[in-house]
Amino acid sequence: MDIFTPADRETTRGNADWFTGTVFQDPIITAPDPARIRGFRVSFEPGARTNWHTHPLGQTLCVVSGVGRIQREGGPVREIRPGDTVWIPPGEKHWHGAAPNHAMVHLAFQEHLDGVHIDWMEKVSDDQYLTTPQA
Repeated sequence: MDIFTPADRETTRGNADWFTGTVFQDPIITAPDPARIRGFRVSFEPGARTNWHTHPLGQTLCVVSGVGRIQREGGPVREIRPGDTVWIPPGEKHWHGAAPNHAMVHLAFQEHLDGVHIDWMEKVSDDQYLTTPQA
C-alpha cells in the first residue's frame, strides 16, 4: 500500500497543445503495472477546455465543483455540474471543460492500452464550444 500526500506531487499547467485556456492538473494516481489506471484532478478556468480526444479504454469524469460542458462527436453540448459522473466509452471522440462564465473541477480516470491513455486531436472551435448546452 502507498499513501500519497498533496506535497508528494506538483500541480502542472495543462499543455497548450491539448487545452484552450488555463487548466491545471493535480495527479491522483498512476498505478504501476499490471494495473492500468491513471487519474487527475483537473481545474479549468472559465472558458477553458480540452481539445477533441479519445481514450482507448474509456474515461470516467466526476464533477467536483463549478459548471462545465461536454460534447461527444455528433452529439449536443451538455452541461455538467457537481455530483455528475460521466462515462465516455472507449474510442468515443469528445471534449470537456468549464462553462464560459464558470470555473469547473473534475476528477478524470482512464486506463492505458499498451501505454496509451489518450489520443489528442484538434482544438474545439469557439463556435462548437459556444453552442447553447442541452439539458
